[in-house]
Amino acid sequence: MPPRPMSTRSRARKRSRVRSRTRKKDPIFVDGHRPRPMYVDYKDIELLSKMVNRQGRIMGRRKSGCTAASQHAVTAAVKRARFMALLPYVGE
Repeated sequence: MPPRPMSTRSRARKRSRVRSRTRKKDPIFVDGHRPRPMYVDYKDIELLSKMVNRQGRIMGRRKSGCTAASQHAVTAAVKRARFMALLPYVGE
């Protein structure tokens, strides 16, 4: 029996090279190391505004590059800053 010809669909689908992703640096660094216990100052609006998107929602860990502990600290700081009227609840 002769071999079956490959369909055009299977020929077009070639495996792409796996790209190695560079690890994102945790943005919550103080002088090159993480503070222990993890604390993010709610008055640091410049840092907190980087962790919030245009709609005013807190960015996820995958997008921001935070570790779990620093993401919890960021979330608490953003909520505290919103309550103190330093950050808006909604964006534009």
